[in-house]
Amino acid sequence: MEEIERVALEEIEKAKTPEELRHIEVKYLGKKGIITEQLKGLGTLEPEKRREKGMALNRAKQVILEAIKRQSKRIVELQALSEGRIDPTLPGITPQVGHIHPLSQVLEEVIEIFYSLGYYVMDFYEVETEYYNFEALNIPKDHPARDLQDTFYLEDGFLLRTHTSAGQIRAMRLLPPPFRAVFPGKVFRFEATDASHEHTFHQLEGLMIDRHVSVAHLLSAMMTLLTAIFGKDVGVRLRPGYFPFVEPGFELDISCSVCEGKGCSVCKHSGYVEFLGCGLVHPNVIRAGGLDPKEWEGWAFGIGLSRLVMMRYKVSDIRWLFSGDLRFVRQF
Repeated sequence: MEEIERVALEEIEKAKTPEELRHIEVKYLGKKGIITEQLKGLGTLEPEKRREKGMALNRAKQVILEAIKRQSKRIVELQALSEGRIDPTLPGITPQVGHIHPLSQVLEEVIEIFYSLGYYVMDFYEVETEYYNFEALNIPKDHPARDLQDTFYLEDGFLLRTHTSAGQIRAMRLLPPPFRAVFPGKVFRFEATDASHEHTFHQLEGLMIDRHVSVAHLLSAMMTLLTAIFGKDVGVRLRPGYFPFVEPGFELDISCSVCEGKGCSVCKHSGYVEFLGCGLVHPNVIRAGGLDPKEWEGWAFGIGLSRLVMMRYKVSDIRWLFSGDLRFVRQF
């Protein structure tokens, strides 16, 4: 078969006209062609040899067909060139330039902002253990977040992380205090989707560990981020919020830029969109990170990057971000 292929490819390459190519195709692939006759004789072989030779024949047939197509196209182009129907001095077809996804654009900017402020930028696992995702973050076994309705559980005690907060424990165990760090990434939750909720979305967790920190430090960092991202002062509201891994805990909402605070489906007609959860790190979490809560304090926050993209570009439905529709991506 290899010899037949080699000879056939040499003949195809030497062909100068469509007629010569047609003659070669009939010679090898016609009703009485070399390959066709070989295929007819497969029935006389033993099953194993029949399979082996059949695969070789089909491969040879495919290689010859593709070579004939390439040479046919080349012959047509050469004839058009010789007859003056093609101007070789004209510019070629410019390849399309792709677009960076808006999530990637915003993520790069956010990382650059925190990097310039002296934060470590770290990347942790999307597949986590129950310990790092729940127990080490002061989330007991009877907490609703650990139900099957909220979490994608895998085998052997693993799960898809429901938040980037698991990075808090890993960061404390890796970095000597004091330190500041952010860890972005995808998170997964088994929940119903709507204009502002998706089962897969992006977050960015931030953590600061020092001897004395306060909520004022946290708010200052958040306002610096928002001003840099939106290029202007952004309306915010701070309200109490429950997160097992911080105490006290807060919800930081930003004014909805889709409706300019008037009310829409994205902000559920409230004028504000939940932007991040934050607070002072719970002593149990600091202890789980291997530090002494009597010596070290901290604050943490978790930003919904997907919602940040929606607010910045006025995207009315979070599901567009993972729709796969190129018309959406080409806008950015």
